[in-house]
Amino acid sequence: MAESPEQFRGQSRLPRFAEPLRYDLLLRPDLAACTFSGSAAVAVAVSAPTRFLVLNAAALSVDGSSIRFQDVAPTEVTQFEEDEILVIGFGQELPIGEGVVTMNFTGTLNDQMKGFYRSKYEYKGESRNMAVTQFEAADARRCFPCWDEPAFKAKFKLTLEVPTELVALSNMPVVKETVHGPLKTVYYEESPVMSTYLVAIVVGLFDYIESSTLEGTKVRVYTQVGKTSQGKFALDVGVKSLDLYKDYFATPYPLPKLDMIAIPDFAAGAMENYGLVTYRESALLYDEQLSSASNKQQVAITVAHELAHQWFGNLVTMEWWTHLWLNEGFASWVSYLAVESIFPEWNNWTQFLDETTSGLRLDALAESHPIEVEVNHASEIDAIFDSISYDKGASVIRMLQSYLGADRFQKALASYIKKYAYSNAKTEDLWAVLEEETGEPVKDLMTTWTKQQGYPVIFAKLNGQYLELEQAQFLSDGSSGPGTWIVPMTSCCGSYDVNKKFLLKGKADKIHIKDFAASQTADRGTGQNSWIKLNIDQTGFYRVKYDDELAAGLENAVKAKKLLSMDMIGIVEDSYALSVACKQTLTSLLRLLNAYRHESDYTVLSHVTSVCLGVNKISTDATPDLSRDIKQLLIKLLLLAAKRVGWDPKDEDRKSPLLPPDNRKAAYLAVMRSVSTSSRPGYDSLLKIYRETSEAQEKSRILGSLSSCPDKDIVVEALNFMLTDEVRNQDAFYVLGGISLEGREVAWAWLQENWDHVVKTWPSSSLISDFVNSTVSPFTSEEKAAEVSEFFCTRVKPSFERALKQSLERVRISARWIESIKSEPNLAQTVHQLLLEEV
Repeated sequence: MAESPEQFRGQSRLPRFAEPLRYDLLLRPDLAACTFSGSAAVAVAVSAPTRFLVLNAAALSVDGSSIRFQDVAPTEVTQFEEDEILVIGFGQELPIGEGVVTMNFTGTLNDQMKGFYRSKYEYKGESRNMAVTQFEAADARRCFPCWDEPAFKAKFKLTLEVPTELVALSNMPVVKETVHGPLKTVYYEESPVMSTYLVAIVVGLFDYIESSTLEGTKVRVYTQVGKTSQGKFALDVGVKSLDLYKDYFATPYPLPKLDMIAIPDFAAGAMENYGLVTYRESALLYDEQLSSASNKQQVAITVAHELAHQWFGNLVTMEWWTHLWLNEGFASWVSYLAVESIFPEWNNWTQFLDETTSGLRLDALAESHPIEVEVNHASEIDAIFDSISYDKGASVIRMLQSYLGADRFQKALASYIKKYAYSNAKTEDLWAVLEEETGEPVKDLMTTWTKQQGYPVIFAKLNGQYLELEQAQFLSDGSSGPGTWIVPMTSCCGSYDVNKKFLLKGKADKIHIKDFAASQTADRGTGQNSWIKLNIDQTGFYRVKYDDELAAGLENAVKAKKLLSMDMIGIVEDSYALSVACKQTLTSLLRLLNAYRHESDYTVLSHVTSVCLGVNKISTDATPDLSRDIKQLLIKLLLLAAKRVGWDPKDEDRKSPLLPPDNRKAAYLAVMRSVSTSSRPGYDSLLKIYRETSEAQEKSRILGSLSSCPDKDIVVEALNFMLTDEVRNQDAFYVLGGISLEGREVAWAWLQENWDHVVKTWPSSSLISDFVNSTVSPFTSEEKAAEVSEFFCTRVKPSFERALKQSLERVRISARWIESIKSEPNLAQTVHQLLLEEV
């Protein structure tokens, strides 16, 4: 039996000898003083001999004299700030069974967008505060003392004391309100069992619009006063998503209501709190006249993602943060399923490849991590909310669904939800249900994708009538890691009419072309009119390196428009990644890009454009004398599509004398490219628009353009503007993401100069990581990597350590790529040859 509070220090998780069953919480936020006070009565089940209760508390002042357990006062109360725990010791062992612990506490409504915090908004020209919670991953402990781990599920009964005129929302509907002069007490229904990170409170002035699902669940969208018309689109998507998920998971939505609310200051994109989903404004609000088509799609995807969590995450919750990907990867994947069903005209699955590409690029770094990553301290959790958990997670789920088949996969998921409803699950639990329902070796297959980092590149070589395949771990630094995967392969030859599915279980295998070729091409796998494509529709999370003969066949197929959009994307993305890793030449990549010059599909072109930008950046440093010609070649490649698309909106409803929202970002960037210290009307005009608009999406477009100027002094001015009160802390990443190539050096110097201020202002992992990534990753020399390492050697913290290592790795990969490009014998000749070709 533990005898000293010290014994509980340095532990990654709380002890299990006492678990919460029910929280009764009263909170009193003071929006003027930016403080709050509260009291908690928690029913606790004591299951093993102990004289201690150990729970989480951080940045709270707990009144030790108020603590009682079954009316017994403790003999010692110790708060370990570093461990974020509160240890309550009693004079004798606690009785086994249920008891209630009570306590009072106070805290600050912080400005760090986590825990219980304040957000600022304007009402009738005045600045006001609202109180908001953001508890994921481990910040409920900043609002009330609690067992702040996902597996400690309990019921919650909340009471809020707030100013009478304000709207006060929580996870559950209001039972009653009582008014006492300027204050009112709001009582909420008790919730079903849930994890602490899903508890939510919002207090402020809001309007709302509402609708209902087919089952009669009331759905509301809350906005700042006067903005409800911008909530209509999200409301419609929300209602349809709930109806769709009810059928897909074969389980009704678990709560009596669902509120979605736009918060002006919000660190993430959105948060799936049970029954009260919070969003940054740009992720929830859509204005028919001012929002772009991409804004509209992003709102739909974000709403569908958060509402998927109401089942996958909230009803069934990961047992520990190691299994975060189960929440995020799944919600990312199923959000595309929902949006594809609601808006089939968007061809949403083609755009899903943006997620896959993001996952593949990050996971090709040696400094990546497995999908399932060990988490030993609360401070480590935020760092895994990254492209691996979300994008790779979603992509391997898509791969598994493709392998098992949509119907079998859906039935098995419904069984999983039913089996683990109102409890917690691990990754292995999902594999076990899928295996039981389908009879397929799901656990063996998927463990290779979730427990080891990275993914394979499949080398494909034609040898007579056989296609020889070999796998090796793909890394962007050109090395080959030790990993081996069970790879769900798909292939077709000359046509999509016949295709073959099989598992590549070992290092190498070979298949006869007749097994997957259409009859007319079976006699010979290639030739002028034939081609072989692996990874059909890019459902697999791997890259393919074709031999020269196969690559030539695919290049011809691209020119002849024989391939589906997703395969067109996969070919150019794989080729670019192989070039970065020096597994193929930039010369061959440029020849392939040239084959896309008649392409008209938006999503394909967006990937081609992204690759062109990467080539343009690296050529500036690798081949300065040739970079102008390479840039002209890339412009020539995209010119046909640009002329075809034009500048005028196709949608008659959106025609107006104003610049259409779909074109604004491009126009703003073009303006900033011509701005300089001696000619700055463009910059000043954009700042004027920024100051006059109240639309979050318009503000983000402008912020993302200001630092794209080639004039270094203007870049510094934009970065300094980001530090002013005119830019919300949540929006800094827009400015950082736009820094021009010419502004690299001054941005890095600026970061060093302002580092102490940045660390203090942006303590959250994802936001501080943006500063590191955006300023370090664009460099391309070993010398600069050494300089950056030296600066950070005494300043690195766990919250951004991984981001720093990844950024430095990217710099070294670029340096290696540059050396490889410099030694290519035919690059200049090929560029000039392609420039002379007829369009």
